[in-house]
Amino acid sequence: MKPKTLKILYWSSTIFVALFMLMDGIGGLMQAEAGKEGLAHLGYPIYLMTIFGVAKLLGAVAILQNKFLVVKEWAYAGFAFTFMGAAASHALFGDGIGMTVAPLVGLAILALPYYFWKKMGATTAA
Repeated sequence: MKPKTLKILYWSSTIFVALFMLMDGIGGLMQAEAGKEGLAHLGYPIYLMTIFGVAKLLGAVAILQNKFLVVKEWAYAGFAFTFMGAAASHALFGDGIGMTVAPLVGLAILALPYYFWKKMGATTAA
């Protein structure tokens, strides 16, 4: 893959994930009704919305920057744990397959910018 193509794929997928997490984080901080219903349905306390909202906002900023690579790596890990935790929560609660698979689709989408980021690093190092 050409470096320019790789860079375009990386930035477009990164911006997509960052925007999604920014919107979700803002929804958490604003205590969106859908989020409250989802957490209550799973038996989690509502105050987690604020904690997760702040974490998602910080994570979105972290994946958009290229100076602090360890912070970026941890942000990707945090998002991955969020998606896996959501899938596990829905599965263990007994929700349908759609509710369980949806976070796994998010995890697969998250893997794209991470893959392109690592591929760009390998191309630069070679």
